[in-house]
Amino acid sequence: MCVPHTFEAVKPNGAGMTLTTDEIARYARHLVLPEIGGPGQQKLKRARVLVVGAGGLGAPVLLYLAAAGVGTLGIVDDDVVEVSNLQRQVVHDTGSVGMAKVDSAAATVARLNPHVVVEAHRERLTAESAPGLVAAYDVVVDGSDNFATRYALADACETARRPLVTAAVGRFDGSLTTLKPYESGPDGRPNPRWRDLFPEAPPAGTVPSCAEAGILGAVVGVLGTLEACEVVKLVTGAGEPLIGRLLLVDILGMRFETIGYGRA
Repeated sequence: MCVPHTFEAVKPNGAGMTLTTDEIARYARHLVLPEIGGPGQQKLKRARVLVVGAGGLGAPVLLYLAAAGVGTLGIVDDDVVEVSNLQRQVVHDTGSVGMAKVDSAAATVARLNPHVVVEAHRERLTAESAPGLVAAYDVVVDGSDNFATRYALADACETARRPLVTAAVGRFDGSLTTLKPYESGPDGRPNPRWRDLFPEAPPAGTVPSCAEAGILGAVVGVLGTLEACEVVKLVTGAGEPLIGRLLLVDILGMRFETIGYGRA
């Protein structure tokens, strides 16, 4: 299949955006996909995606979205790279130990794809900071590891009308869903919220951390990669996002199951 030399898209403000010759070569396997093609790749180039957490889930999200050509990636994390992170947080390497995770991740993205702009936010997302951060982006990805951040992020995304892709992982399992509670489904009913899945956070100390329970490193790779797939679908309009559906992944049994849920 022949690919034209340039693709022209129209930004919301009316200005054109063109894929460069290098970008056409880089994204050639996207450009021949009818579901993405030139228009979809231009949407990816214009997109601003916020990734909360540059750890296990955020690592594959950042790598695959950078490789896919998302124009701007925001990274929120207040932590530094530790040796124990390297078993699963593949956006960092041995030389990154001691660095701020946002800086290490930004350096990796720059090496992977110089066309991507990284906006580093070295901070912990809170209920107070979430609205301002979320409003500056088109799509948000939850790669956090605590319930306070998850609830604050979900509330901010609903208020700002931003789609949220969120995943959680255990030792050998995980789950994934996409939230757009500010819209209605085909049946006219409002889409479900995060709180329809989890009305309240579990009591402190009842859910062990990865440090306490352990985790197979590749599990976060699977779930984070699936999160990246959802983002590409949301940006380009390809396929059907996991809205009102929860994907359950069991790595030990290698089973994938999807269950529906609705607004309470």
